Amino acid sequence: MKVVVVESPGKVKSINKYLGSDYRVLASYGHVRDLPSKDGSVQPDDDFAMTWEIEAKGAKRINDIADAMKGADTLILATDPDREGEAISWHVLEALNKKKAIKGAKVERVVFNAITKSAVTEAMKHPRDIDMELVDAYLARRALDYLVGFTLSPVLWRKLPGSRSAGRVQSVSLRLVVDRELEIERFKTQEYWSVEADVTAGSDPFLARLVKHDGKRLTKFDLNNEVSATAARAAVERATFKVAAVEKKPGQRSPAPPFTTSTLQQEASRKLGFSAQRTMQAAQKLYEGIDIGGETVGLITYMRTDGVQVAPEALDDARQVIAGRYGANYVPEKPRIYKTKAKNAQEAHEAIRPTSLARNPGSLRLEPDLGRLYELIWKRMLASQMEAARIERTTVDLDSADGKTGLRATGQVVLFDGYLAVYEEGRDDADDEDGGRLPVIREGADAKVLAARADQHFTEPPPRYSEASLVKKMEELGIGRPSTYASILTVLRDREYVRMDKNRFIPEDKGRLVTAFLEEFFHRYVEYDFTADLEEKLDLVSAGELDWKALLREFWTAFHAAVGEIGELRVSNVLDALNISLGPHIFPDKGDGTDPRACPTCGIGQLSLKTGRYGAFIGCSRYPECRHTRPIAQPDGDEAAAESADRELGVDPDTGNAIWLKNGRFGPYVEESGGEKPKRASLPKGWPPASVDLEKALRLLKLPREVGAHPEDGGMILAGIGRYGPYVQHNGAYANLDSADEVFDVGLNRAVTVLAEKRAGGNRPGRGAAAAALKELGAHPGDGQPVRVLAGRYGPYIKHGATNANVPRGSDPQDLTLDQAVLLLAEREAKGGGKKPARGRAAAKAKPSAAAAKKPAAKKPAAKKPAAKKKAAPKKKAAAK
Repeated sequence: MKVVVVESPGKVKSINKYLGSDYRVLASYGHVRDLPSKDGSVQPDDDFAMTWEIEAKGAKRINDIADAMKGADTLILATDPDREGEAISWHVLEALNKKKAIKGAKVERVVFNAITKSAVTEAMKHPRDIDMELVDAYLARRALDYLVGFTLSPVLWRKLPGSRSAGRVQSVSLRLVVDRELEIERFKTQEYWSVEADVTAGSDPFLARLVKHDGKRLTKFDLNNEVSATAARAAVERATFKVAAVEKKPGQRSPAPPFTTSTLQQEASRKLGFSAQRTMQAAQKLYEGIDIGGETVGLITYMRTDGVQVAPEALDDARQVIAGRYGANYVPEKPRIYKTKAKNAQEAHEAIRPTSLARNPGSLRLEPDLGRLYELIWKRMLASQMEAARIERTTVDLDSADGKTGLRATGQVVLFDGYLAVYEEGRDDADDEDGGRLPVIREGADAKVLAARADQHFTEPPPRYSEASLVKKMEELGIGRPSTYASILTVLRDREYVRMDKNRFIPEDKGRLVTAFLEEFFHRYVEYDFTADLEEKLDLVSAGELDWKALLREFWTAFHAAVGEIGELRVSNVLDALNISLGPHIFPDKGDGTDPRACPTCGIGQLSLKTGRYGAFIGCSRYPECRHTRPIAQPDGDEAAAESADRELGVDPDTGNAIWLKNGRFGPYVEESGGEKPKRASLPKGWPPASVDLEKALRLLKLPREVGAHPEDGGMILAGIGRYGPYVQHNGAYANLDSADEVFDVGLNRAVTVLAEKRAGGNRPGRGAAAAALKELGAHPGDGQPVRVLAGRYGPYIKHGATNANVPRGSDPQDLTLDQAVLLLAEREAKGGGKKPARGRAAAKAKPSAAAAKKPAAKKPAAKKPAAKKKAAPKKKAAAK
């Protein structure tokens, strides 16, 4: 018996079928070991010793493999064909060796680039040892990421509260987004004009643009106002023209190579609107296989690659399909051979392509995302092996009789479409310099202007990064690697360092602060060249040309010293430096000569960055005498700025304290001044700040209010506005009200009714009724029971039998695959024994924050008492016996 270990449970059934009864295929479900998320997991003082931990889910997988090895003579490690896959095989082997589960069995490593019978059976004929050079590169990368994250992030938390984390590649990617935003903000718009004319020269009309005026060749900004543009248009209208020259230049356009990971993500973003994460989820499913005629078949080759080369049999396959569908004239004389740009040949696997081009997209019944992505991959591979497109570029020059005015028309004609019959690569810009098609125009012919136009234009700043353009830029700079792009972009969104607007990245203030801090105090480590150089050194480790611990020693020596220096700085020193570097953004020039940092409330203090429990904000230097605060971002426009400014509403007649309307980190709120801790209340939804007066503010500040005694037990019913909206509350039970306004006038009868409805399960949406199904994922590979995504009170979740698992924050439930769901359910079972996951407030209590987890146990005496009672109970039972 031979035991085969793969990563994903989705591959198990099909691979076992390919190999037969002499093999038993098991899944590791990804990594079985990881570095614990705590200090000391990597120890620089002990030559970078690394402590690996097997969590409950990993322990179960290792136990399953160890049990299967009893009586087996061979262990075949068949994890994915990349550095991460090599590392997973190494982890599995290390864990099995610790359990002494190998016992003389042969250990082999095999890789296959596609989940097909031929690919899998052929791979089994060519086993090898684990590539320790790839493992070393993995270890170096994990150690670097850990050391940067666990050393730099605490510095951020101490010096810049509210910051979430820093990362070796993550922070550099964030800098790209922030630098582009700064470039946009610094951009100065310039006005320019163009003059175009509809012309005929014994032909159909065509479009020509003015290129010469008053005997001078025009540059972009020569016509920079309406007066000069109008004069130029008049010159075109009164001139008589002849066709001075017609120049035709033959050319050709060659197809792009098959997809790599980054180019697939870019094209899927441009053409399908997919995020990088959505693209990789669909590609993973296409790679692992789809049921075709009762057999699971992988439709594409491995999707994490930076290689563009293709297997010879795939080239032959492509040429046959092209000849059959389009004709022999679309097949080039020789196959097109593309060379990878990867710096490390060991990592340059085959390009992403269909496992069989005979399976055209129209013949398969696939889920929408899978079908669209497969069609993209299929067309790109086919086009990459087709003849070039032959085109003819035409330029027509027209001169006026006096030679002072000149027009030019450009166009192109496709003589032979070649690969364009199948596919054309997308572009991030819409510039079309070649123009459209031109009619047949004879040199020397008289030309007549039918109409002329002068159009105003303004230069535009560079566009914000889309996922496609950001991935492309990261690849150009050598930042990160194909397998990391999707996760990096996801982390930036999850940390709320960026937001997406019209599929473009916009840095949040939190992201700008982190970037400014790192550039100011850790500049070397967010330099593009430094990060790219580190990636190249990791590639040298993969190639066996550099010792991985020597790389770590070189990095750690300088990095640790830099962290030590910053640790000595006071928070005030950090904020002073950020006030200067971020000044143009957080204290913009008002344009009236006044000091942009002057406090608008007291007129004496200076505005400055401040840090609080929930992050950074702008406050007055005269605190606590002046309590002026505002968010970091300044609203655009005078009206918005006035609306966001602090406003005194009046005085509370009972206390004599001033009541203020303010705008804070979480939106507008009202505040009663006086005392060390002013009383505050957020404005409920639907209450615009402009509509809030003293009366409304006082009503908010007096919440929760007493409604009356409950007729059953005499307990007081309260009405208020909380995290989940307006409510009534009685003895710890809450029930929702329809609107915030109802809080102030709800009567006793109404309050008793909604509380009774709540107890009956009918108050909140979703209570007392089955949750709505968002997506059917299929049968669980373990027991065949259905796995579904449901809509819950606190968001979407996965359900399998009695087990529920939350859909990860920020993930689209429609993008979730069965394999991902199985992994999440397995994690949930390992942590909670199959019980339903805690949600809402219970979940918050069950899962403390990282900051809370670091507090000494002595600070939580209340948590120890229940534990003591639990221990005492068994003793009493024993004594009774």
